[in-house]
Amino acid sequence: MAEEEHPKALSDVLDHLESAAHGDSVTVEEVVQKLGHKSFAALMLIFSLISTSPASAIPGITATVAVIVFILVVQMILGRKCVWLPQFITRRHMSTKKLCKGISWLRKPVQFVERFLKERLTFLLHRPWLYLPLVLILALTLFMPFMEVVPTSGSIASAVIALFAAGLLMRDGALVVLSFVVLAALPVAVWYFGFSG
Repeated sequence: MAEEEHPKALSDVLDHLESAAHGDSVTVEEVVQKLGHKSFAALMLIFSLISTSPASAIPGITATVAVIVFILVVQMILGRKCVWLPQFITRRHMSTKKLCKGISWLRKPVQFVERFLKERLTFLLHRPWLYLPLVLILALTLFMPFMEVVPTSGSIASAVIALFAAGLLMRDGALVVLSFVVLAALPVAVWYFGFSG
């Protein structure tokens, strides 16, 4: 049930995304082709990171990421081996300039975080333990399109998904647990950053 491929460094995923960036824009399909149709966790990670980074300034990106992650999670729960995305998603274009800016912004925090990641608590990455975080992430994606009206809230939600996806990719169950903790605190964070002051 966990990611089928061998763990990759998180920065490698950014490298693959950067290599897909060419011309004025890049499509979701090109990103999927670069990362591979079996890379559920890598795709979940990269799209959630895009929504966390300055690339989230791309109009509608939070809602698009929510739809992509929703579809990926449903397929993971159903045990699919290859990623399928509808054409209205795969044909969506993202600005190469904004995407590359987001990748550059993500480099340092990603390199910092991956130094602390390692294989541990791997039983949490298999059935039935994996069902709970998947269902919670699924529920989170349903609210994300509405979070675009609350400043930074979509980025916070995307960061939670990125933590979970990184835990899957690096086979680090402790990071999956951390994503639980952050998810539990998410309503408070959204309220504080969105409505305080």
